[in-house]
Amino acid sequence: DIIPQPLLDQYLSMTDPARAQTVDTEIAKHCAYSLPGVALTLGRQNWHCLKDTYETLASDVQWKVRRTLAFSIHELAVILGDQLTAADLVPIFNGFLKDLDEVRIGVLKHLYDFLKLLHADKRREYLYQLQEFVVTDNSRNWRFRYELAEQLILILELYNHNDVYDYLRHIALTLCSDKVSEVRWISFKLVVAILQKFYANSASALGLNFINELIVRFRHCSKWVGRQAFAFICQVGMFSVCTLNLGLCS
Repeated sequence: DIIPQPLLDQYLSMTDPARAQTVDTEIAKHCAYSLPGVALTLGRQNWHCLKDTYETLASDVQWKVRRTLAFSIHELAVILGDQLTAADLVPIFNGFLKDLDEVRIGVLKHLYDFLKLLHADKRREYLYQLQEFVVTDNSRNWRFRYELAEQLILILELYNHNDVYDYLRHIALTLCSDKVSEVRWISFKLVVAILQKFYANSASALGLNFINELIVRFRHCSKWVGRQAFAFICQVGMFSVCTLNLGLCS
């Protein structure tokens, strides 16, 4: 009773390949773009009406269709709730993570928004996969790595300090050595955020270990760009208290 059945049938038929040949070659993309709005209108109790269509679109041969879904999967997760998200969206989300960079960027830009909707145990499964975002199809696609650093700054709050040290620390160090200065600069902010995470959670031992690692890796680097990175990290504020007390910058 929410919308006329013929109207819903017309919408669902947009995934029919024949419609692409007779109506519009990008009709599947239009269908994907409108899906969150249709799902919101129908409500999560009627998700079964759209589930098959969504899965069809998620496996469409056109990457533009999959990309459209990737950019909105976090919005659909809010509409559907945690149970339906875990059952129906997580498998598709996992598929997007292994897709082309043009599709992966969609989930990356809203990675925090999606992960925060998952239960802690399910969210923890993605810790190891996060480092896969460092590798791209085209190494010149530096904006991909920039976006990863920005998202990680937000994602820090979703994991405990031990997980941050074991998994996210390595990614931050890799990004700090990126060939592109813009990526390095946002990564310095990530490093500072990680240290703040450690000390806010009384994990001073992890913080000191990380500081020592930064000193060995950058402060005593044989290349000037590494030593410059250390100076910029200090500038951002990482050693605002620690280095003054420990004399590590001398």
